[in-house]
Order: sequence, then structure tokens, then C-alpha cells
Amino acid sequence: MGKLVEEFNSYRTKMNDRIMETSNTNIKRFFALDTTTYADGALNVKTKEMLGLVASMVLRCDDCIKYHLEKCFNEGVNNAEINEVFMIANLVGGSIVIPHYRRAVEFWDELNSSELGE
Repeated sequence: MGKLVEEFNSYRTKMNDRIMETSNTNIKRFFALDTTTYADGALNVKTKEMLGLVASMVLRCDDCIKYHLEKCFNEGVNNAEINEVFMIANLVGGSIVIPHYRRAVEFWDELNSSELGE
């Protein structure tokens, strides 16, 4: 994995572990709800992750964008599909999404370069 991906995953894991140490029942339930929501159902995981990515871009949450980009990558979303996801997010969210779009493309490129062994 590239540096951006490794740093994001390392920090996310470290802080999620720290949050779970608090034994707060409500946050544990929220995390569980998040996990079960993205499981296969009437919609498959790939579709749900693409929807999560659009929502994250419109809400302008860079951590969420990175998370869903990696999930999309792992679900086999290809470059043509991800570009359509990006276009929907920009259309719905407007020009304020463009800076997040730039960072999303950078992260997506790194995910793809790691697959190629670059």
C-alpha cells in the first residue's frame, strides 16, 4: 500500500481501538449499525459502498471518502465506475466538492498503484 493509504488505515485503526476502550455502549452500537448497514441485503455491498462514497463526498468528509474509496476498491469498483460516482457527487454537491474530489482521485490512484506494485 502507498503512504496515504497506510497512514490513513493506521490512524483509523489506532483511534477506533482507543474509542472502543471507553466501553461506551452507544458508540459500540453505532459502530455495529454502520457495519451491518453495509452488509449484503437488497443492495449488494459494492452498490452500498458507492452510495456511501457519494454521500461522504457531498458531506465533505475526507476520512469517510477515503474509507469508502478503499471499500469500493476492495469490492472491485473499476475506474469507469468510480468516475461516474465522482460525477454524481459533484453534481449533487456542487463546486464545493471539487477539493474533496481532488483528494479522492489522489487516494484512488494510490490504491490502484498499490495493486500494480508501484
